[in-house]
Amino acid sequence: MSQLMSNTVIVGEPEVLEDTEAWLQIKSAVGDLRPLQAQDGSIPNRASHPVARELVATIADGLEAFTVLLAHDTEYLNAAANDFRRWATTGFGIPDFLDALTAFQPQRDRIDGLRHLVVFPMYTQNGSSDRLVEAVLFEVRWPEFVAQLEAGDYSNKLFVPIRFIDFTDGYDTNSAVLFPETVAMREIPTFTWGAIFADREAARFRRVVRAASEITKLDLPDSAARLLETQELAEQTFIMWDLIHDRTHMRGDLPFDPFMIKQRMPYFLYSLEELRCDLTAFRESVKLARDPETDDVIREHAELVQYAVLFDRLFRFPLTGSRVRNYDGLGGQLLFAWLHQHHVLHWTDTALTIDWEDVPDVVIALSDAINELYWQSIDRPKMAHWLAAYDLVAKTLTPNPASRWAVRDLPLEGPPKLLTDAVMDDEFPLSMFYEALARKMVGVIESTSGITGTSRVVD
Repeated sequence: MSQLMSNTVIVGEPEVLEDTEAWLQIKSAVGDLRPLQAQDGSIPNRASHPVARELVATIADGLEAFTVLLAHDTEYLNAAANDFRRWATTGFGIPDFLDALTAFQPQRDRIDGLRHLVVFPMYTQNGSSDRLVEAVLFEVRWPEFVAQLEAGDYSNKLFVPIRFIDFTDGYDTNSAVLFPETVAMREIPTFTWGAIFADREAARFRRVVRAASEITKLDLPDSAARLLETQELAEQTFIMWDLIHDRTHMRGDLPFDPFMIKQRMPYFLYSLEELRCDLTAFRESVKLARDPETDDVIREHAELVQYAVLFDRLFRFPLTGSRVRNYDGLGGQLLFAWLHQHHVLHWTDTALTIDWEDVPDVVIALSDAINELYWQSIDRPKMAHWLAAYDLVAKTLTPNPASRWAVRDLPLEGPPKLLTDAVMDDEFPLSMFYEALARKMVGVIESTSGITGTSRVVD
């Protein structure tokens, strides 16, 4: 079966064109349907309904045509076609694709290269908050060494690493995940999978870190340099990182599932949770790399995961997105400052140097500090946990001079919402180092929007 890339470029076996034609018909119809939708996914303008019905018919027919091409997804493809037709016959209100979502179960067959087509009304994280129809053609990435890890100490039955083949406009963005909770549906089921586009993660990492290392004059170790040279190696490394990160959200001494429950909290708490999961991936990789019994392939990737976590957190996270409650950015800032203040990262004579041999233990010490915060917080009231978490960050990062949190000018006798409201949008501003780096890196980071594993990584 041929593989598809953006527009009409075909990679693989060009003599097999049936899937190309079916895909392009769906993609075109979705592209024409999206401008007719409101933010909630409905089509309120009745004058648009005749055109919308024709487009939905094309999509539904195309989904059914794909049952021949992707027989393993027959149940989902038929359910999605039915959901589209029901949406049209009921007047294009807020769409409900629960039946299709329930039928789509990619975690059951994690086979390297297995292809899937999904078409859902959905929003895309780090892309768009509008629940518009999106179509994505992708393939599963399941290297043998990852299957070995997942079958052993790093079980994660919900984790599905994937690679883009082609997509509609909502994914021509920074979004690198496909999560079921983003789909429009009438009720919330038990979610059984979560998919991450490892090719996008790896490609943007390679472009950003290459530029940042040149700007900062950082001399990369040979193994780290290989990550920037080889997309396939970088993808595999990110899959291992994501496997361990994803499972960590549900494991450890947690103050009652701190991240997954829907609740409004100060954004620095999300920073610590995401950083906790990344640092767990780092420390587990250190353990695997140091264990003489570790398989050679796993050991190689364990060493590379450490570089991936370090460089993505230091160079991309702090400079990506706005300064409005940027919790991933804050986590990167915290890691940089922690390494600098523990004297393993140096910015001297306008050059960045890192004491590579000392880095693992210093990073693990930060992981230990966050884990200790969590362990202690099991016995703390919610607001006391929030205050302790703030103190952990503020010991390393300088708060905004106007911060009410820094001087404890807080309504401690009121509801927790008042404390959240008192957090500044940029509670921990960028350091002078990052302000200077941002001026040189912002264009590079913006250029990674929509990047895939087949994009040209180095301009």
